[in-house]
Amino acid sequence: MIHGVDMHCDTLNRSVMTRFKGECELPDMFKMDGMVDFDRLIKAEAMCQFFAVFMLPPGARRFHGLDKDLDDQVHIQWGSEILRYNVEKYSDKMAMAYSAKDIRRNFLNGKVSAMLTIEDSRAVDNKLENIKKFYDLGYRVMGVIWNNENCLAYPNAWAEEDMMKGLKPFGKEAVQYMEELGIVVDCSHLNFGGFDDLCDILKKPFVATHSNAMALSPHKRNLDDSRLKKLAAKGGCTGLNFGAEFLNQKTQTPESNEACKDSTAFLIAEHARHIADVAGVDTVALGTDFDGIRGNLEVDSPDKMWILEREFKRHGFTEAEIDKIAYGNALRVLDEVEG
Repeated sequence: MIHGVDMHCDTLNRSVMTRFKGECELPDMFKMDGMVDFDRLIKAEAMCQFFAVFMLPPGARRFHGLDKDLDDQVHIQWGSEILRYNVEKYSDKMAMAYSAKDIRRNFLNGKVSAMLTIEDSRAVDNKLENIKKFYDLGYRVMGVIWNNENCLAYPNAWAEEDMMKGLKPFGKEAVQYMEELGIVVDCSHLNFGGFDDLCDILKKPFVATHSNAMALSPHKRNLDDSRLKKLAAKGGCTGLNFGAEFLNQKTQTPESNEACKDSTAFLIAEHARHIADVAGVDTVALGTDFDGIRGNLEVDSPDKMWILEREFKRHGFTEAEIDKIAYGNALRVLDEVEG
């Protein structure tokens, strides 16, 4: 069974939205109607789940049925409060983690670790002190950007000139400070120019928490072979995204709206095999994007990871290599950034 470290899910955001709508001050995360909850993580014998707080983009208010905007600082505070509350409530089987050492210790004690992450550094708001504030709240991974320009950088884009814009001056300062504090920098959603800047600026590894291989699926959020090799050279890794739009050759592009909506263990393993062949198995990790993806998912919750393990074996991965993909590479990056 895969004892996985999943570097990205959007489950916590659903709980924050429940609180914001006034339905419950501290929503219970043991049994939920999405893809991830504590019950399924425990049954799956997962090692660690990264729980992302995702800054709502402009226009998302209507989608979520809200009549006002949620302040970013409040959003991040609530995410920390809700996750900590739930972990304490179910502390017989769950534990917070702020380092790879914590994750290993918790696992040996029979507990699933929960780690806080931020998707989109918009809330930094041009103030380095906000990064320290988020660190003190327990966040240990920060995504530079989502799909909208922010104070640090520019997002992935279809146009070449937009894809190659680098980090903003403050963005360069900010990612250096993240590294100094021991926060893992996440480049998923960042454009290629910003990615290249990270390679030049950062001394320690960084990650793409939920991105696949562009050679197999031309989505602008995936990484091309040259960037996969650069990521490997930095000692980083990319988490395999289970979303159909990031797995298939037929995906939405400016030239075509035709997209395959099937996500299978075979396709995920194909991306793992390609990344391993191009950049080495040390560059492959898990980043499901559960509760943030749609489609016909064969593996749609942590307790179905055994299906993926079987497919990894069919694609020629050894037990030791599967262990690296499942948890080893993510823990190594956490160790190196913390150290």
